[in-house]
Amino acid sequence: MTEAGDKDRYMVPGLERGLKLLRCFSREAPVHQPGDLARTLGLPRSTVFRLLHTLENMGFLLRDDRASGYRLGPAVLGLGFEYLSALELPEIAQPILEALRDATGASTHLAIRDRGDIVYLSRYASRSTLASNIRAGSRLPAHASSMGRVLLADLNDDELEDIYGDGRALESFTDQTPRNVKILRAMLRDDAARGHVVSRSFFERGVVSVAAGLRDSTGRAVGAINITAAEQSVDQSTLEGEFKDKVCDAARAISASLGGGASPLRRAAE
Repeated sequence: MTEAGDKDRYMVPGLERGLKLLRCFSREAPVHQPGDLARTLGLPRSTVFRLLHTLENMGFLLRDDRASGYRLGPAVLGLGFEYLSALELPEIAQPILEALRDATGASTHLAIRDRGDIVYLSRYASRSTLASNIRAGSRLPAHASSMGRVLLADLNDDELEDIYGDGRALESFTDQTPRNVKILRAMLRDDAARGHVVSRSFFERGVVSVAAGLRDSTGRAVGAINITAAEQSVDQSTLEGEFKDKVCDAARAISASLGGGASPLRRAAE
């Protein structure tokens, strides 16, 4: 048997078909109907139905009833986040985050989202007496953090509902933290329109933060950065002016290295 034939012995046909089906979805063609997928892949409708049912149950696809079809689900984004975190994102961001720390005197961080949490990939501590004690690998609830809000604001309503349900109570850490999903959704709409997040005592009293998203070539948010500082050390005009501009500039620089542009946060009305 040839080497190629020997390798083919270990192929799993069902897995191969499922992955080929997922690759049919793109930014240009985000929704597909079962019949179209069957024709594109050259598969029986019954096979495509089973693949769609399985991928939907696993969160890789979402049903779009208005279009009588399917679109990619949040589990696909999770795979992309893990890929970036394991490879290049921290290395790309390092010099830019170090420069941002030095320019602001604040601690700088990089994080990705894992469902309802953010996971810290990098931290560059302030050289001042009050430095962030967050470590790489630390998790915080996305709804209660500035970087989490940036990443959640990029999701559509179906993706948010998959994480939080509808009307679910949320854990509060300060009086600034949203107490339920309804308040969170309203907050995220404002965040998306603004394109960045400025917070005071949102997760921890006495701490201020500015966060912005990182985008790849598809325009999707693949991570977020922020600065954090003691509230008494930064006045409001500096926080929402100079510091906000520096954070957004740093996010654009990192995004450019990922092939992304400077598009604002978006929440698709789907």
